[in-house]
Amino acid sequence: MSLTKLPTTVKQWHVRGTDPEFKSLEFSEQPLPVLGDSEVLVKLEGASLNYRDLTIAQGTYPIPVADNVVPGSDGAGEVIAIGRQVTRFNPGDKVVTLFNQAHIGGRNSIRIRDTSGLGASLNGTLRNYGAFNEQGLVRLPSGLSAVEGATLSCAGLTAWNALYGLPGSQVQPGQWVLTQGTGGVSIFGIQFAKAAGARVIATTGSEEKIALLKDLGVDHIINYKTNPDWGAEAKRIAGGEGVDHVIEVAGATSMKQSLAAIAIGGVISIIGYVGGTAQEEPGFLDCLSHGCIARGFMVGSRVQMEDMCRAIEADPKLRPVIDKKVFSLEQVKEAYEYQWSGKHFGKVCISIV
Repeated sequence: MSLTKLPTTVKQWHVRGTDPEFKSLEFSEQPLPVLGDSEVLVKLEGASLNYRDLTIAQGTYPIPVADNVVPGSDGAGEVIAIGRQVTRFNPGDKVVTLFNQAHIGGRNSIRIRDTSGLGASLNGTLRNYGAFNEQGLVRLPSGLSAVEGATLSCAGLTAWNALYGLPGSQVQPGQWVLTQGTGGVSIFGIQFAKAAGARVIATTGSEEKIALLKDLGVDHIINYKTNPDWGAEAKRIAGGEGVDHVIEVAGATSMKQSLAAIAIGGVISIIGYVGGTAQEEPGFLDCLSHGCIARGFMVGSRVQMEDMCRAIEADPKLRPVIDKKVFSLEQVKEAYEYQWSGKHFGKVCISIV
């Protein structure tokens, strides 16, 4: 079933080999694949980048990547055709992709992680048309554009999982949340925390970005370059007991400071490694001595994403923060280079026409 005459070709990027300067990215036009019985054909209108996409092109991503894969996990657009067994969507529906296509609910697994990730094991969103299993899509929150919606699949859902994904430890009004930097996950974390009535401490290494963080309602800002012991400073700001949640995006290089900031019984959500790795990392004794939970996870489930989308629909202030520089599909390589430079604030996005 289709809404319009279907296209015969698709314009898409591929990752051929690996290269630190993203020369592995290649753009081409290919025949449109046949739509499967359980698949939904989406005219993609927006996409966004994550640090993970850069590491896939560079060859440093720690999870298996298919040869010649179409990159990108995050995308949004309009359903233009459905397979004969599809029941969840109809042509004309606006949808957003799920990061791990098989993670519907409950716990993740090695099988789900290694075989259903868009832009790694499965062809992703950096193309103008894509077929996805109907189970791997959610409805675009009303009021969001496709480009805005395309920021939710990884960064939005990861931040939501960090604050709401651990039973008994969900963020509460009045609690303290510590975020790091001004990337997509951190900014979503700020927004979700403030919407919950929590108080937020944010770190940044850029004096120029302090005003932008203040505009998001951050209560306290620490420059980690001028204050390398920012963990102790965050603990002091939080009344000496420490913060309740840390959204840890930098990885081993900043974990020592996150431990210094956390309260007894607090949760450190380990969700990234943008700061690289270190030879000496805090270990289990550090978690024991600080009396905290260190929780690693990968993005989240469709059930969690649907919860997040309902929250976004209910709160007009929860608008994704998009960097002022938006790229076209043909400019994807430039978008990768821009994100790698670290000059962005919020999500680096692709407008697909």
